Amino acid sequence: MHPVLFSIGPFTLHTYGLFVASAFFAAIFLSLHGARKEGLDPDRMLDLAFYVTLSAILGARILFIIVEYPYFLEDPIRIFKIWEGGLVFYGGLILAVVVGVFYMKKHDMPILTVGDIVAPSLALAQSVGRLGCVSAGCCYGKPTDLPWGIVFTDPNSLVPLEKLGIALHPTQLYSSVGNLGLFLFLFLFSRRKKFPGQVLLLYGICYPLLRSFIELFRGDPRGSLLGGMISTSQFISGIVFLISLAFYFKIRTNRRDKAAP
Repeated sequence: MHPVLFSIGPFTLHTYGLFVASAFFAAIFLSLHGARKEGLDPDRMLDLAFYVTLSAILGARILFIIVEYPYFLEDPIRIFKIWEGGLVFYGGLILAVVVGVFYMKKHDMPILTVGDIVAPSLALAQSVGRLGCVSAGCCYGKPTDLPWGIVFTDPNSLVPLEKLGIALHPTQLYSSVGNLGLFLFLFLFSRRKKFPGQVLLLYGICYPLLRSFIELFRGDPRGSLLGGMISTSQFISGIVFLISLAFYFKIRTNRRDKAAP
């Protein structure tokens, strides 16, 4: 679509970078609001958000580089051009969770309660961030004859030249709309959650299903496993889904056992 908003001399404002930054700011703002409602220290939450944001960007970039290593071997300087696109969500999630849990344990923060606060914010951030993917042309879909197919024409986009001018599945918009719906569901559900961690685990159950479904329509190279049967993200989605589902029922069962006379 429009990978570059404008250029003034040596300064170029990339649409992708603007949307990603907006996504993080939206998530942080919503998380701070949730922290105040839960009686948590907003300053401590802001510090957590700072470290988690940095680790999320780093992890997302590292996994993208691993998956797309041939692309970076051709020109290693591309590794640092993060504003042009190239982040894998699960890479960011994994590193952010590791750093976040370490920080919360160090400062004695309630991990599950914080997770419930962050989960809706994360879905909102993904919804906003995917609009940047539309602009940059990354995460593009397979060719389609459907009337809502999206056509990229800008040679500066990340869509391969041979796919320019061809209608593609708007997988970025599928993800944006899907994550917006997930955000609304989690945000409303959080008002009547029955145990700490329930909202977080629901995110861990719902998002992998959404991501795995959208992966079916993706046309960009993103790694493959099991002889090309599934993508890297689908494989990770399966693990996240099973772990979240197991913990959800374990916690719910434990609560019922404790409540029983």
